[in-house]
Amino acid sequence: MSSVALNKEAPDFQMDDYKGDLFKLSDFQGKSNVLIVLNRGFV
Repeated sequence: MSSVALNKEAPDFQMDDYKGDLFKLSDFQGKSNVLIVLNRGFV
């Protein structure tokens, strides 16, 4: 299992939200906390 370095800046990425709108992590720059939940769907 890979590990995550602590106290490091997260790389910028972009993805679609639940409505299909594109967002980037950098859109939240300056916010104190950002929580992104990735649900895995089983089809």
